[in-house]
Amino acid sequence: MSQKEQVVILGATGSIGLSTLDVIARNSERYQVFALAAGRNVDKMAEQCLAHRPQYAIMDCEKAAKSLTERLVGISTEVLCGTKQMAQIAAHGDVDIVMSAIVGAAGLIPTLAAVEAGKKVLLANKESLVMSGQIFMDKVVQHGATLLPIDSEHNAIYQCLPSALQQDTKQSLSKFGVSKILLTGSGGPFLNRDISTLKDVTVAEAVAHPNWSMGQKISVDSATMMNKGLEFIEAKWLFACQAQDIEVVIHPQSMIHSMVQYTDGSIIAQMGQPDMRTPIAYGLAYPERIDAGVQPLDFSSLSEFTFTKPNFERYPNLALAINACKSGQAATTVVNAANEIAVAAFLNKQIGFCDIYRVNAEVLDKSRLHSLNSVHEVMALDAQTRVLAHEVVNRIR
Repeated sequence: MSQKEQVVILGATGSIGLSTLDVIARNSERYQVFALAAGRNVDKMAEQCLAHRPQYAIMDCEKAAKSLTERLVGISTEVLCGTKQMAQIAAHGDVDIVMSAIVGAAGLIPTLAAVEAGKKVLLANKESLVMSGQIFMDKVVQHGATLLPIDSEHNAIYQCLPSALQQDTKQSLSKFGVSKILLTGSGGPFLNRDISTLKDVTVAEAVAHPNWSMGQKISVDSATMMNKGLEFIEAKWLFACQAQDIEVVIHPQSMIHSMVQYTDGSIIAQMGQPDMRTPIAYGLAYPERIDAGVQPLDFSSLSEFTFTKPNFERYPNLALAINACKSGQAATTVVNAANEIAVAAFLNKQIGFCDIYRVNAEVLDKSRLHSLNSVHEVMALDAQTRVLAHEVVNRIR
Protein backbone atom coordinates (compact mmCIF):
# COMPACT_ATOMS: atom_id res chain seq x y z
CA MET A 1 0.00 0.00 0.00
CA SER A 2 1.62 3.24 -1.14
CA GLN A 3 -0.19 5.59 1.22
CA LYS A 4 -1.20 4.98 4.81
CA GLU A 5 -4.87 5.24 5.68
CA GLN A 6 -5.57 8.09 8.09
CA VAL A 7 -7.55 7.11 11.20
CA VAL A 8 -9.53 9.18 13.70
CA ILE A 9 -10.33 7.52 17.03
CA LEU A 10 -13.32 8.94 18.90
CA GLY A 11 -13.01 7.66 22.46
CA ALA A 12 -9.27 7.11 22.31
CA THR A 13 -8.64 6.66 26.04
CA GLY A 14 -11.30 3.98 26.56
CA SER A 15 -10.84 0.25 26.14
CA ILE A 16 -11.84 0.25 22.45
CA GLY A 17 -9.56 3.20 21.75
CA LEU A 18 -6.61 1.49 23.43
CA SER A 19 -7.23 -1.72 21.49
CA THR A 20 -7.51 0.22 18.22
CA LEU A 21 -4.16 1.90 18.84
CA ASP A 22 -2.63 -1.49 19.54
CA VAL A 23 -3.87 -2.90 16.22
CA ILE A 24 -2.68 0.21 14.36
CA ALA A 25 0.76 -0.10 15.95
CA ARG A 26 0.97 -3.72 14.77
CA ASN A 27 0.12 -2.60 11.23
CA SER A 28 1.91 0.75 11.09
CA GLU A 29 2.80 0.23 7.43
CA ARG A 30 -0.93 0.52 6.58
CA TYR A 31 -2.43 2.95 9.10
CA GLN A 32 -1.57 6.27 10.69
CA VAL A 33 -3.31 8.07 13.54
CA PHE A 34 -4.69 11.36 12.24
CA ALA A 35 -6.56 12.47 15.35
CA LEU A 36 -7.49 11.28 18.82
CA ALA A 37 -10.58 12.42 20.73
CA ALA A 38 -11.44 11.73 24.34
CA GLY A 39 -13.28 12.99 27.41
CA ARG A 40 -11.16 14.31 30.27
CA ASN A 41 -8.41 11.73 30.77
CA VAL A 42 -5.52 14.09 30.13
CA ASP A 43 -2.82 11.72 31.41
CA LYS A 44 -3.76 8.91 29.04
CA MET A 45 -4.30 11.27 26.10
CA ALA A 46 -0.89 12.89 26.62
CA GLU A 47 0.70 9.44 26.66
CA GLN A 48 -1.07 8.49 23.42
CA CYS A 49 -0.14 11.74 21.67
CA LEU A 50 3.51 11.34 22.55
CA ALA A 51 3.46 7.76 21.24
CA HIS A 52 1.44 8.28 18.04
CA ARG A 53 1.94 11.98 17.19
CA PRO A 54 -1.52 12.69 15.72
CA GLN A 55 -2.17 15.94 13.90
CA TYR A 56 -5.04 16.72 16.26
CA ALA A 57 -6.11 15.85 19.81
CA ILE A 58 -9.60 16.86 20.90
CA MET A 59 -10.77 16.92 24.51
CA ASP A 60 -14.30 17.24 25.82
CA CYS A 61 -13.83 20.56 27.66
CA GLU A 62 -11.57 23.62 27.68
CA LYS A 63 -9.99 22.77 31.03
CA ALA A 64 -8.84 19.36 29.81
CA ALA A 65 -7.67 20.82 26.50
CA LYS A 66 -5.62 23.48 28.27
CA SER A 67 -4.03 20.90 30.54
CA LEU A 68 -3.20 18.68 27.55
CA THR A 69 -1.66 21.61 25.66
CA GLU A 70 0.67 22.20 28.59
CA ARG A 71 1.68 18.53 28.51
CA LEU A 72 2.44 18.51 24.78
CA VAL A 73 4.88 21.40 24.53
CA GLY A 74 7.40 20.69 21.80
CA ILE A 75 5.28 18.40 19.62
CA SER A 76 3.19 19.46 16.64
CA THR A 77 -0.18 18.01 17.72
CA GLU A 78 -2.85 20.72 17.73
CA VAL A 79 -5.18 20.52 20.74
CA LEU A 80 -8.88 21.32 20.29
CA CYS A 81 -11.97 20.90 22.46
CA GLY A 82 -15.68 20.20 22.25
CA THR A 83 -18.14 18.07 20.30
CA LYS A 84 -18.20 20.50 17.36
CA GLN A 85 -14.46 20.14 16.86
CA MET A 86 -14.71 16.36 17.15
CA ALA A 87 -17.33 16.40 14.40
CA GLN A 88 -15.23 18.65 12.15
CA ILE A 89 -12.14 16.47 12.50
CA ALA A 90 -14.17 13.27 11.93
CA ALA A 91 -15.32 14.78 8.63
CA HIS A 92 -11.85 16.13 7.65
CA GLY A 93 -10.97 15.66 3.99
CA ASP A 94 -7.74 13.79 4.76
CA VAL A 95 -9.44 11.18 6.96
CA ASP A 96 -10.16 7.68 5.65
CA ILE A 97 -11.43 5.78 8.71
CA VAL A 98 -13.26 6.89 11.85
CA MET A 99 -13.47 4.62 14.89
CA SER A 100 -16.60 5.64 16.81
CA ALA A 101 -15.99 4.47 20.38
CA ILE A 102 -17.28 7.31 22.56
CA VAL A 103 -19.59 5.79 25.15
CA GLY A 104 -23.18 6.97 25.23
CA ALA A 105 -25.19 9.65 23.50
CA ALA A 106 -22.15 11.93 23.32
CA GLY A 107 -20.91 9.89 20.36
CA LEU A 108 -23.88 10.55 18.08
CA ILE A 109 -23.01 13.96 16.61
CA PRO A 110 -19.36 13.28 15.68
CA THR A 111 -20.29 9.84 14.33
CA LEU A 112 -22.99 11.34 12.13
CA ALA A 113 -20.48 13.91 10.90
CA ALA A 114 -18.22 11.08 9.74
CA VAL A 115 -21.16 9.36 8.05
CA GLU A 116 -22.23 12.55 6.28
CA ALA A 117 -18.67 12.97 5.02
CA GLY A 118 -18.84 9.49 3.46
CA LYS A 119 -16.13 7.97 5.66
CA LYS A 120 -15.49 4.36 6.52
CA VAL A 121 -17.05 4.29 10.00
CA LEU A 122 -16.20 1.56 12.50
CA LEU A 123 -19.16 1.66 14.85
CA ALA A 124 -18.51 0.73 18.47
CA ASN A 125 -20.92 3.40 19.76
CA LYS A 126 -24.17 1.42 19.80
CA GLU A 127 -26.06 4.40 21.21
CA SER A 128 -25.88 6.16 17.84
CA LEU A 129 -28.25 3.57 16.37
CA VAL A 130 -30.28 3.09 19.53
CA MET A 131 -31.04 6.82 19.53
CA SER A 132 -31.42 7.59 15.85
CA GLY A 133 -31.92 4.23 14.07
CA GLN A 134 -33.58 4.87 10.72
CA ILE A 135 -32.28 8.45 10.50
CA PHE A 136 -28.72 7.19 10.96
CA MET A 137 -29.01 4.32 8.47
CA ASP A 138 -30.64 6.57 5.87
CA LYS A 139 -27.67 8.94 6.12
CA VAL A 140 -25.25 6.05 5.61
CA VAL A 141 -26.96 5.27 2.29
CA GLN A 142 -27.45 8.91 1.30
CA HIS A 143 -23.80 9.86 1.77
CA GLY A 144 -22.20 6.63 0.57
CA ALA A 145 -20.50 5.90 3.88
CA THR A 146 -19.18 2.45 4.74
CA LEU A 147 -20.49 1.20 8.09
CA LEU A 148 -18.81 -1.72 9.81
CA PRO A 149 -20.02 -2.92 13.24
CA ILE A 150 -17.31 -3.34 15.88
CA ASP A 151 -19.25 -4.61 18.90
CA SER A 152 -18.10 -8.22 19.05
CA GLU A 153 -21.64 -9.57 18.62
CA HIS A 154 -22.58 -7.44 15.61
CA ASN A 155 -19.20 -7.94 14.04
CA ALA A 156 -19.71 -11.70 14.42
CA ILE A 157 -23.14 -11.52 12.80
CA TYR A 158 -21.71 -9.44 9.96
CA GLN A 159 -18.99 -12.03 9.35
CA CYS A 160 -21.58 -14.83 9.28
CA LEU A 161 -23.79 -13.14 6.67
CA PRO A 162 -23.49 -13.79 2.91
CA SER A 163 -21.19 -11.28 1.19
CA ALA A 164 -24.12 -9.80 -0.75
CA LEU A 165 -25.82 -8.91 2.53
CA GLN A 166 -22.62 -7.47 3.93
CA GLN A 167 -22.52 -5.07 1.01
CA ASP A 168 -26.20 -4.16 1.28
CA THR A 169 -27.72 -4.87 4.68
CA LYS A 170 -30.97 -3.16 3.67
CA GLN A 171 -31.90 -6.24 1.67
CA SER A 172 -34.27 -8.81 3.19
CA LEU A 173 -32.54 -11.45 5.31
CA SER A 174 -35.04 -14.07 4.16
CA LYS A 175 -34.08 -13.46 0.54
CA PHE A 176 -30.68 -14.96 1.37
CA GLY A 177 -32.03 -17.80 3.47
CA VAL A 178 -31.42 -16.19 6.87
CA SER A 179 -34.12 -17.18 9.36
CA LYS A 180 -32.80 -15.73 12.61
CA ILE A 181 -30.00 -13.74 14.20
CA LEU A 182 -28.73 -15.34 17.41
CA LEU A 183 -27.26 -12.65 19.66
CA THR A 184 -25.09 -14.12 22.40
CA GLY A 185 -24.36 -12.64 25.81
CA SER A 186 -22.31 -13.84 28.75
CA GLY A 187 -24.98 -13.07 31.34
CA GLY A 188 -22.51 -10.87 33.20
CA PRO A 189 -21.21 -11.39 36.74
CA PHE A 190 -24.60 -12.26 38.28
CA LEU A 191 -25.72 -15.08 36.01
CA ASN A 192 -25.91 -17.57 38.90
CA ARG A 193 -26.38 -15.22 41.84
CA ASP A 194 -29.52 -15.54 43.97
CA ILE A 195 -31.98 -13.04 42.49
CA SER A 196 -33.13 -11.99 45.96
CA THR A 197 -29.63 -10.66 46.71
CA LEU A 198 -29.28 -8.48 43.59
CA LYS A 199 -30.54 -5.47 45.55
CA ASP A 200 -27.33 -5.70 47.58
CA VAL A 201 -24.95 -5.61 44.60
CA THR A 202 -22.08 -3.16 45.08
CA VAL A 203 -20.43 -1.00 42.44
CA ALA A 204 -17.25 -3.06 42.69
CA GLU A 205 -19.19 -6.27 42.04
CA ALA A 206 -21.13 -4.80 39.12
CA VAL A 207 -18.06 -3.58 37.22
CA ALA A 208 -16.16 -6.87 37.58
CA HIS A 209 -17.07 -8.56 34.29
CA PRO A 210 -15.98 -12.22 34.19
CA ASN A 211 -14.72 -12.19 30.58
CA TRP A 212 -14.29 -8.72 29.10
CA SER A 213 -12.17 -5.73 30.12
CA MET A 214 -14.46 -2.72 29.70
CA GLY A 215 -15.23 0.70 31.13
CA GLN A 216 -17.48 1.13 34.17
CA LYS A 217 -20.66 2.17 32.36
CA ILE A 218 -20.68 -0.69 29.87
CA SER A 219 -19.69 -3.13 32.63
CA VAL A 220 -22.75 -2.15 34.68
CA ASP A 221 -24.88 -2.44 31.52
CA SER A 222 -23.50 -5.94 31.06
CA ALA A 223 -24.41 -6.82 34.65
CA THR A 224 -28.02 -5.67 34.11
CA MET A 225 -27.95 -6.97 30.53
CA MET A 226 -29.15 -3.59 29.34
CA ASN A 227 -26.06 -3.73 27.15
CA LYS A 228 -27.54 -6.75 25.39
CA GLY A 229 -30.82 -4.90 25.09
CA LEU A 230 -29.09 -1.98 23.40
CA GLU A 231 -27.29 -4.44 21.13
CA PHE A 232 -30.65 -6.02 20.29
CA ILE A 233 -31.90 -2.60 19.15
CA GLU A 234 -28.67 -1.93 17.24
CA ALA A 235 -28.95 -5.29 15.45
CA LYS A 236 -32.45 -4.40 14.24
CA TRP A 237 -31.08 -1.36 12.42
CA LEU A 238 -27.75 -2.77 11.28
CA PHE A 239 -29.31 -5.80 9.64
CA ALA A 240 -32.66 -4.33 8.53
CA CYS A 241 -34.72 -6.86 10.45
CA GLN A 242 -37.50 -6.92 13.04
CA ALA A 243 -37.45 -7.78 16.72
CA GLN A 244 -38.91 -11.23 16.04
CA ASP A 245 -35.91 -12.01 13.83
CA ILE A 246 -33.49 -11.69 16.77
CA GLU A 247 -33.02 -14.09 19.68
CA VAL A 248 -30.79 -13.52 22.71
CA VAL A 249 -28.83 -16.56 23.89
CA ILE A 250 -26.85 -16.71 27.14
CA HIS A 251 -23.37 -18.11 26.49
CA PRO A 252 -21.21 -17.60 29.62
CA GLN A 253 -17.89 -18.55 28.01
CA SER A 254 -17.99 -15.65 25.49
CA MET A 255 -16.17 -17.69 22.85
CA ILE A 256 -19.01 -17.76 20.31
CA HIS A 257 -19.66 -14.09 19.71
CA SER A 258 -22.95 -14.53 17.82
CA MET A 259 -24.54 -16.72 15.16
CA VAL A 260 -26.73 -16.60 12.06
CA GLN A 261 -29.37 -19.28 11.53
CA TYR A 262 -30.39 -20.27 7.99
CA THR A 263 -33.60 -21.79 6.67
CA ASP A 264 -31.88 -25.06 5.74
CA GLY A 265 -31.04 -25.71 9.39
CA SER A 266 -27.47 -24.47 9.19
CA ILE A 267 -26.12 -22.16 11.89
CA ILE A 268 -22.91 -20.24 11.19
CA ALA A 269 -21.03 -18.96 14.23
CA GLN A 270 -18.06 -16.65 14.63
CA MET A 271 -15.69 -17.76 17.39
CA GLY A 272 -12.60 -16.36 19.01
CA GLN A 273 -11.00 -15.10 22.17
CA PRO A 274 -12.95 -12.41 24.08
CA ASP A 275 -10.60 -9.72 22.76
CA MET A 276 -11.88 -6.61 20.96
CA ARG A 277 -8.79 -6.39 18.80
CA THR A 278 -10.25 -9.11 16.54
CA PRO A 279 -13.35 -7.15 15.40
CA ILE A 280 -11.31 -3.92 15.31
CA ALA A 281 -8.77 -5.48 12.95
CA TYR A 282 -11.60 -6.90 10.84
CA GLY A 283 -13.16 -3.45 10.51
CA LEU A 284 -9.92 -1.64 9.75
CA ALA A 285 -8.88 -3.99 6.96
CA TYR A 286 -12.23 -5.21 5.59
CA PRO A 287 -12.48 -7.14 3.33
CA GLU A 288 -8.87 -8.19 4.01
CA ARG A 289 -7.45 -9.70 7.23
CA ILE A 290 -4.56 -8.34 9.27
CA ASP A 291 -2.67 -9.19 12.46
CA ALA A 292 -4.74 -8.31 15.53
CA GLY A 293 -2.30 -9.65 18.12
CA VAL A 294 -4.89 -12.22 19.22
CA GLN A 295 -4.12 -15.92 19.55
CA PRO A 296 -6.66 -18.33 18.03
CA LEU A 297 -8.68 -20.63 20.25
CA ASP A 298 -7.01 -23.83 21.40
CA PHE A 299 -9.90 -26.26 21.15
CA SER A 300 -8.05 -28.93 23.12
CA SER A 301 -8.14 -26.67 26.17
CA LEU A 302 -11.82 -25.69 25.98
CA SER A 303 -13.83 -27.53 28.61
CA GLU A 304 -17.43 -26.68 27.69
CA PHE A 305 -19.80 -24.44 25.77
CA THR A 306 -23.16 -23.81 27.43
CA PHE A 307 -26.27 -21.98 26.20
CA THR A 308 -29.47 -20.93 27.98
CA LYS A 309 -32.36 -18.55 27.50
CA PRO A 310 -32.22 -15.27 29.46
CA ASN A 311 -34.27 -15.11 32.65
CA PHE A 312 -36.16 -11.80 32.45
CA GLU A 313 -36.80 -11.82 36.20
CA ARG A 314 -33.04 -11.66 36.62
CA TYR A 315 -32.60 -9.24 33.70
CA PRO A 316 -35.68 -6.94 33.57
CA ASN A 317 -33.66 -4.27 31.75
CA LEU A 318 -33.17 -6.65 28.84
CA ALA A 319 -36.91 -7.19 28.57
CA LEU A 320 -37.49 -3.44 28.81
CA ALA A 321 -35.10 -2.75 25.92
CA ILE A 322 -36.58 -5.49 23.73
CA ASN A 323 -40.09 -4.14 24.31
CA ALA A 324 -38.86 -0.62 23.55
CA CYS A 325 -37.41 -1.94 20.29
CA LYS A 326 -40.83 -3.29 19.37
CA SER A 327 -42.47 0.01 20.34
CA GLY A 328 -40.32 2.24 18.13
CA GLN A 329 -37.59 4.85 17.88
CA ALA A 330 -38.84 7.23 20.58
CA ALA A 331 -39.03 4.43 23.14
CA THR A 332 -35.45 3.30 22.49
CA THR A 333 -34.18 6.89 22.66
CA VAL A 334 -35.89 7.29 26.04
CA VAL A 335 -34.59 4.00 27.43
CA ASN A 336 -31.02 4.83 26.42
CA ALA A 337 -31.08 8.31 27.99
CA ALA A 338 -32.75 7.12 31.20
CA ASN A 339 -30.27 4.28 31.52
CA GLU A 340 -27.27 6.59 31.20
CA ILE A 341 -28.58 8.70 34.09
CA ALA A 342 -29.52 5.66 36.18
CA VAL A 343 -26.16 3.94 35.73
CA ALA A 344 -24.29 7.15 36.57
CA ALA A 345 -26.38 7.44 39.75
CA PHE A 346 -25.58 3.84 40.68
CA LEU A 347 -21.86 4.36 40.07
CA ASN A 348 -22.05 7.44 42.31
CA LYS A 349 -23.78 5.29 44.96
CA GLN A 350 -26.95 7.39 44.85
CA ILE A 351 -29.24 4.47 44.01
CA GLY A 352 -29.08 0.70 44.32
CA PHE A 353 -28.41 -1.83 41.57
CA CYS A 354 -32.07 -2.83 41.16
CA ASP A 355 -33.07 0.84 41.11
CA ILE A 356 -31.49 1.12 37.65
CA TYR A 357 -34.42 -0.79 36.23
CA ARG A 358 -36.85 1.14 38.41
CA VAL A 359 -35.61 4.44 36.97
CA ASN A 360 -35.62 3.18 33.39
CA ALA A 361 -39.11 1.70 33.58
CA GLU A 362 -40.65 4.69 35.34
CA VAL A 363 -39.11 7.19 32.92
CA LEU A 364 -40.32 5.21 29.91
CA ASP A 365 -43.80 4.93 31.40
CA LYS A 366 -43.99 8.70 32.01
CA SER A 367 -42.58 9.76 28.64
CA ARG A 368 -44.76 11.03 25.82
CA LEU A 369 -43.65 9.09 22.77
CA HIS A 370 -43.97 10.51 19.27
CA SER A 371 -42.32 9.98 15.90
CA LEU A 372 -38.80 11.36 15.49
CA ASN A 373 -37.97 12.77 12.07
CA SER A 374 -34.65 14.54 12.59
CA VAL A 375 -31.49 14.45 14.69
CA HIS A 376 -32.68 17.68 16.34
CA GLU A 377 -35.86 15.93 17.52
CA VAL A 378 -33.81 12.96 18.76
CA MET A 379 -31.51 15.21 20.79
CA ALA A 380 -34.47 17.17 22.18
CA LEU A 381 -36.16 13.98 23.40
CA ASP A 382 -32.84 12.77 24.83
CA ALA A 383 -32.46 16.01 26.81
CA GLN A 384 -36.05 15.91 28.09
CA THR A 385 -35.63 12.31 29.18
CA ARG A 386 -32.49 13.09 31.15
CA VAL A 387 -34.30 15.80 33.10
CA LEU A 388 -37.08 13.36 33.96
CA ALA A 389 -34.58 10.62 34.88
CA HIS A 390 -32.77 12.98 37.26
CA GLU A 391 -36.10 13.77 38.91
CA VAL A 392 -36.82 10.07 39.42
CA VAL A 393 -33.31 9.44 40.78
CA ASN A 394 -33.59 12.35 43.22
CA ARG A 395 -36.92 11.05 44.48
CA ILE A 396 -35.80 7.49 45.19
CA ARG A 397 -32.20 8.05 46.33
